[in-house]
Amino acid sequence: MPSKLTDESGNYAEGEGMPQKDTPCQKLETITRNLWWTWHPEVVEIFCALDHELWREVNHHPLLFLKRMGAEKVDQRVRELKLGQAIDQAVAALEDYLADQSSAVLRQASKLRVWPVAYLSAEFGVHESIPTYAGGLGLLAGDHLKSCSDTGVPIIGVGLLYAQGYFHQHLDTEGMQQETYQPTDTENLPLEPVMTLDGKQRLMIDVPLNGREIKLQIWLATVGRASLYLLDSNVADNDEQDRMLTGRLYASDHETRIQQELILGVGGIRTLAAVDKMPGALHLNEGHCAFALLEMIRLAMVWEGISFEDARDHVGRRSIFTTHTPVPAGHDHFSPELVDRHVGQLREGLGLTRHEFLGLGRVSPEDDHEPFCMTVIALRICHKANGVSLLHGRVSRKMWRPLWAQRHEQEVPIGHITNGVHVKSWLAQRMARLYAKHLDASWHQNMNEAPSWDGLANIPDEDLWEVHLQLKDTLIDFVRRRHALQCQRRGEPAEVVAEAETLLDPRALTIGFARRFAGYKRGDLIFSDVDRLLKIMGDKDRPVQFIFAGKAHPANDQGKRTIQRIFQLARDPRFKGRLAFVEDYDIGVGRHLVQGVDVWLNNPVRPLEASGTSGEKVLLNGGLNLSILDGWWAEAYDGHNGFAIGYGGTHPDVEEQTRRDSQCLYDTLEREVLPMFFDRDDKGIPREWVERIRWALVSLGSRFNADRMVLDYFRECYLPAAGATPCDLRRFRSRKDLM
Repeated sequence: MPSKLTDESGNYAEGEGMPQKDTPCQKLETITRNLWWTWHPEVVEIFCALDHELWREVNHHPLLFLKRMGAEKVDQRVRELKLGQAIDQAVAALEDYLADQSSAVLRQASKLRVWPVAYLSAEFGVHESIPTYAGGLGLLAGDHLKSCSDTGVPIIGVGLLYAQGYFHQHLDTEGMQQETYQPTDTENLPLEPVMTLDGKQRLMIDVPLNGREIKLQIWLATVGRASLYLLDSNVADNDEQDRMLTGRLYASDHETRIQQELILGVGGIRTLAAVDKMPGALHLNEGHCAFALLEMIRLAMVWEGISFEDARDHVGRRSIFTTHTPVPAGHDHFSPELVDRHVGQLREGLGLTRHEFLGLGRVSPEDDHEPFCMTVIALRICHKANGVSLLHGRVSRKMWRPLWAQRHEQEVPIGHITNGVHVKSWLAQRMARLYAKHLDASWHQNMNEAPSWDGLANIPDEDLWEVHLQLKDTLIDFVRRRHALQCQRRGEPAEVVAEAETLLDPRALTIGFARRFAGYKRGDLIFSDVDRLLKIMGDKDRPVQFIFAGKAHPANDQGKRTIQRIFQLARDPRFKGRLAFVEDYDIGVGRHLVQGVDVWLNNPVRPLEASGTSGEKVLLNGGLNLSILDGWWAEAYDGHNGFAIGYGGTHPDVEEQTRRDSQCLYDTLEREVLPMFFDRDDKGIPREWVERIRWALVSLGSRFNADRMVLDYFRECYLPAAGATPCDLRRFRSRKDLM
């Protein structure tokens, strides 16, 4: 397809590498049309060098950057800065990456090379410039695709392209969250419309909704060696209401939500059929995708002429379901009337009565008053199901035991695969260079193996501490700039804007808290006893400061009030300069925070944090976790690689549990964190603190990265689903055998 930055004819051949006559601007555009660039900082450094301020202004949006700067100026700046060789090296690196077939996983993928894994998710967080995510679920999905690409697991992602994405957050003068939505500009996204075989028109599929057919167009994003198909109802053939069905991520009303989930599930499978990519294994990332199972069953009944029960078994053996939600209220439930209204045609295609169909989504199929639950459908049909940490697996087995009433809790068929993060996406470039000095050149190809990380034990204290302080300075500079812009937007006086220049102290222990402001995450737990907190923060020799970020769902008034309280405390003279709230939390904000904080605070109500991955990103960058023993931290903490709040106990009285946890939080800060951080030698280095950072890297790096995660899925789920024989599976005695 011709470049959007050149004339219609273009001047380079697609798929034939990069001819010498291509300009630097064209080469950069070609590189950034594959989202491979998002985890290769050498490409980001090129854009920063060209115009750092513009790169910030467009929120790291490469195609928009090139358009704003203009091809002629880009080429001129490349010549001035002598960046041509760096661009050519990036082009060559991408081409080599795409051509590489050496992965042992790829060699052993068996049928998955022909019929790959289809990974369905309501959101994909690949980069801040692609508005297809809201939070942790999406970031996990994005990291999953990237690590499958790196390790060679054949995979196709399927999601929705939202016309307005998730909301942008701004706080008013009282600190109340305000939501705004911006249109998604597909012209400036690395997306290509999927065309019909003759290439003359866009490929469309139909999905039945409420007795009508709506049309969906399909967009393709390339994520390294993986493909991501995004479905879009914003087409001229649909009426205005249907065009907005894929308008906003996580619509609040159930009517829109069930229609979005039908588009994702039914439309997702029809998309795979239309592009001739039917899966060898079907992986559902949360219950939003569960209608895909029913569409797969319907197709099996039609194509193979088998009964519903036989088709259900056939599809179930090839399907994997990952649940992320440890509380029943967090799972999608729909009224029988809503299901009747929108799912009738799908039910008829399955040959089921109303009672039989609704029973698929009920824990008690005979209870006509029970709502229809998407998670129940997935658990009933998929032969493989898992939580996302060891503790979450236990919680899920207990929560869903009624589906298997005759079984002991330990026999409930829900396992666990603990989440991990894509290291190259979250590791700061300065820290990556430090890694490179002490690790084998191929360490990133074997990062799921503990010995690959052993070299980090030899990093000198001085080097590790220096890099951490540089990253911390970068974070503080970022927060100051954002704070000034926030104040300007609210129309605050010039002297208030100017105060941003001195916000936060580089010497202070800097604690970060950034996540969705849901009630169970307890974003204001640290303020349970303000007087005690002020005493902790009031020591001039041991200064402490906090940086907060995160969004509350538009319908979550409690979360909004929590944000407002933090905003107002930040203006309290007692906290002034030592407490900051960064608006509009996204991947870019998160990247700065996880790379620069000293301590990452996480204090959910145990055991309601399914996994959590932000703390995993922090440890990679030289920060330490201070967390409730929940989610991933419950299996990671060993007494020397971070700090624990409490001892993993729970109390049935929520208020009492909150009181205990807040006291443990203050105690841990006073007795462990602060003394260790401020115990400096004559060079100003906290030796014990740095040793704890180093041990966290060595002990946790191999266990909590996304390569390990996807290889676990490959061995335990994908290969069996694709029909690998027991002999095939026995080859993989350890994760190392997969690399």
